[in-house]
Amino acid sequence: MAEGFLRHMAGDKFEVFSAGVKPTQVNPLAIKVMAETGVDISKHRSKSAMEFIGQQFDYVITVCDNAKQTCPVFPGKYEKIHWSLEDPAEAQGSDEERLAFFRRIRDEIKNKVAAFIGMIFIESPGY
Repeated sequence: MAEGFLRHMAGDKFEVFSAGVKPTQVNPLAIKVMAETGVDISKHRSKSAMEFIGQQFDYVITVCDNAKQTCPVFPGKYEKIHWSLEDPAEAQGSDEERLAFFRRIRDEIKNKVAAFIGMIFIESPGY
């Protein structure tokens, strides 16, 4: 969801990659709640962070505590940012309760991405 919002909100200002420490598939509930905001992530694929070992980044953002603890170290100098969000894939309950959980996390991610973009453009206006 973070990749989707960053691509959608920042346009071509960033080259965006996303990956997980235990990738499976893009969760259908994530696709559904993102579509509700006009962001289509249905073509995204779940990738392992290990696919990007050796690649340099300006920023590495982890979005849940498990990822923060197990995220690989990438070469070069980059800013590491952590957003301590609950993993929506772990949502329990009825379909509607799980959907509500995904919506809540989606909205938290959207706010974090907007703040991140604002921070980048304020700190580096020529970016």
